[in-house]
Amino acid sequence: MATPPDVSSSLDPATSPSAARVAATDAPAGRTGAHDRPGGDAPPIVPRRRLGVRLSAGVALLVFAMVVASVVRNDAFQWGVVGAYFTTSAVLHGLWLTLWLTAVVMVLGFLFGTVLAVMRLSANPVLQKLSWGFVWIFRSTPLLVQLLFWFNIGALYPTLGLGIPYGPQLFTVETVNLLGPTLTAVIGLTLHESAYAAEVVRGGILSVDPGQVEAAQALGLSRRRTLRRIVVPQAMRSIVPTAGNMLIGTLKGTSIVSVLAVHDLLYSVQLVYNQNYRVIPLLMVATLWYVAVTTVLGVGQYYVERHYARGTSRGLPPTPPQRLRARLRALTIHRDR
Repeated sequence: MATPPDVSSSLDPATSPSAARVAATDAPAGRTGAHDRPGGDAPPIVPRRRLGVRLSAGVALLVFAMVVASVVRNDAFQWGVVGAYFTTSAVLHGLWLTLWLTAVVMVLGFLFGTVLAVMRLSANPVLQKLSWGFVWIFRSTPLLVQLLFWFNIGALYPTLGLGIPYGPQLFTVETVNLLGPTLTAVIGLTLHESAYAAEVVRGGILSVDPGQVEAAQALGLSRRRTLRRIVVPQAMRSIVPTAGNMLIGTLKGTSIVSVLAVHDLLYSVQLVYNQNYRVIPLLMVATLWYVAVTTVLGVGQYYVERHYARGTSRGLPPTPPQRLRARLRALTIHRDR
């Protein structure tokens, strides 16, 4: 005789409610499985402790501490002299000229480099060859050679004039009076920088998917608006990191103009230590200023890259201040507990 389902379930000790209550009562505390816990929460995953990582970190910190201690305790650095000359008028004047020269060279270099990049990407073969030839020449020649060449340009062209070809000259000027050391440095650094900037801009434009331009054309957008609203914002993700490195490199590269007697930061400290013979402290003054300025530029580059990285991922990583606030909040919560 068949047993009804409700009767059989009540007779089965494994499925009856009373049996379930007894099993739950008899189960040892803390031995309940993950599927029996509310929500099915799994235990946290703890990474494996690696002894080699901790040992290498300890050795690296020890070496770093030894280097810092040797620099701080070495009397040959003469830190008192460094502090005395760090904000003198001569050093600050040289720092200002270095910053001014860096800004002018970067702006003019990227403007001219953008023109060269557009020429290189144009359909005109003449413009392509001219742009390629300019980049080839100025990337193949050392910067010091270029500066010395422009500084001695008067040996090739004593005068520069404006007039009718093979006819009378309307205006002439001597090259020696026209090109001083500072203008020579601006011309040489700008031409050198524009050759590299042209390749940076060209690479950024080529990194944009051609389908983006085709979609803009399908929507009826003009070429100027397509370039401004679609191509340039996407190309900046590739341009900004390299341009930031070029900016920092140009800041440090301006020290080479000291061979032309341009009163930049390095030449200014050289004039000082040529008088008092305190070479190491004055070089440390220049070094600390270069480190300070490049640090500020690096922070600015980080936030510019973060700005143009929006939309490339689901979420941007937290900034250093945000990470610091999160750690302080976690320490506060842990202490309150």
